[in-house]
Amino acid sequence: MLLNRTRAITFFTLMLAVLLIVAGCGNKPSTGQSGTADTTKSGQETNKEAPKENSDSKKSSDSKNPIVTIEMESGDSIEIELYPDKAPNTVNNFISLVNKGFYDGTIFHRVIPGFMIQGGDPQGIGIGGPGYGIKGEFAKNGVENDLKHTEGVLSMARSQDPNSAGSQFFIMVADAPHLDGDYAAFGKVIKGMEIAQAIVNVPTGANDKPEKDQKMKKVTVNTFGVTYPEPEKIQS
Repeated sequence: MLLNRTRAITFFTLMLAVLLIVAGCGNKPSTGQSGTADTTKSGQETNKEAPKENSDSKKSSDSKNPIVTIEMESGDSIEIELYPDKAPNTVNNFISLVNKGFYDGTIFHRVIPGFMIQGGDPQGIGIGGPGYGIKGEFAKNGVENDLKHTEGVLSMARSQDPNSAGSQFFIMVADAPHLDGDYAAFGKVIKGMEIAQAIVNVPTGANDKPEKDQKMKKVTVNTFGVTYPEPEKIQS
């Protein structure tokens, strides 16, 4: 019986030692002991980088793109977000013209259902502009711009000359992939798309011009405190 008690004590002692060893091994990841150095270091680096990532995210969310508001004579309005990262000089040009009141009182002179509405001509007949051109910021003109011509996208109208865009623009009311890479898309409608859809469906006469003027009473832009430079111009 004494032998059995001795064996029991010995067994208990061995089991206690094993438990202590296992417990010690389980704490290694949190204490950075040998064998867990890579894991612990990785965790420390992640924690150090987190504030930087949060800071960058905050900067991104606080950095707002310009918003253009087209107030129609009817009282309706269309809001468009501009994308300086896609077509910077085109955006600069549009903002410059808006700030000068260039578009105030102009009309959407050409509307085609299932395609687009076009405006920005001070003469209202499709041949006018600001007296200069800008470089066409699209792929086939050597400029990287992956913005697709989908419904709501804002793009620049031009002649056969790739660098002839000036003030005339169009808003897509349907997808038109055949324009991708050929025209400088630089924004998208974020509010009031139903207004554009209503404009495109008004009765028209010759050259797809609305029978009743679809007039832009006032066009304004909110740059959220950012100053955009004058565009680089190509004198015509």
